[in-house]
Amino acid sequence: MKKALITGITGQDGSYLAELLLHKGYAVHGLIRRSSSFNTGRIDHLYRDFHEPDARIFLHYGDLSVSAQLMELLQAIAPDEIYHLGAQSHVRVSFDMPEYTGDITGLGTLRILEAIRKTGIKTKFYQASSSEMFGAAPPPQNESTVFQPRSPYAAAKVYAYYIVRNYRDAYGIFAANGILFNHESPRRGETFVTRKITRAATQIKLGLKDKLYLGNLEARRDWGFAGDYVEAMWLMLQQEKPDDYVIATGETYSVREFAEKVFTKLDLDYKKYVAVDPRYFRPTEVDVLLGDSTRAQKILGWKPKISFDQLIDMMIAADLELAKKEKTLLDAGFDCKSSENMM
Repeated sequence: MKKALITGITGQDGSYLAELLLHKGYAVHGLIRRSSSFNTGRIDHLYRDFHEPDARIFLHYGDLSVSAQLMELLQAIAPDEIYHLGAQSHVRVSFDMPEYTGDITGLGTLRILEAIRKTGIKTKFYQASSSEMFGAAPPPQNESTVFQPRSPYAAAKVYAYYIVRNYRDAYGIFAANGILFNHESPRRGETFVTRKITRAATQIKLGLKDKLYLGNLEARRDWGFAGDYVEAMWLMLQQEKPDDYVIATGETYSVREFAEKVFTKLDLDYKKYVAVDPRYFRPTEVDVLLGDSTRAQKILGWKPKISFDQLIDMMIAADLELAKKEKTLLDAGFDCKSSENMM
């Protein structure tokens, strides 16, 4: 049975990747941060008590800032594949926490690579690189496009990208960069713009909210489905030689277009409910991200399955169910917000 280690397993991508690997017969180990509250909601449906004979998912407390701990974990697990998804991944927040972002998103990658080198384990390493690294580079962007990062997050990812290539060349480590463009799902965090839109729109539809505040409505992104993109991660580690690949849909839409589609599907006029709040603007903006995944399609045999409209329908359906539950509780006199604050 193959063993895989996923950092960031409790995130959107980590949960979909864990599902994929379990389906393929892997034993899956995940790195999670210690917290006073449970943060495993996205993978609770996968978890089995490790005492059970059919348990194939195992969670380990750890932190990307602690080198010795990472080294001990790699020695103990000896994974066949490592999928490094863990990071401070919110672009806007990286402007408020640049040092932390550089430490976890950039140096966190180096610490794992050093752990691989020093332990000498034979493993394949996947680095979650980001389309944000392209920044101000003109579209379409592919593997040959020069990076022009426009945020502390993007700069940290550029460092991680090049340190992966350096360790690949210097030490012969099987290390691949997946330069993934924006990918969303019903499991996306609610502070990310796509989920923020579908969450608010469904609440507005049911009378639970009056307004949605957004930043730059003209920013354009290449949005795909996270479930499709984790398959590309796996495919990169099944190749004979490690390499770097752009993963994208090849289509771009503005935040305004995304919001308009969501509200229209709910029979609402987005102009009545969406307002711009300059506090959500980035100090340096990325205007257009549009990926060219020709190389991944040719070499990996990968292509996106879920369309832009299907993705939106999926997210609306999930958030509408969530909003209905909230309304039921509210109608019964249960104040969800007060209860959450007391917990």
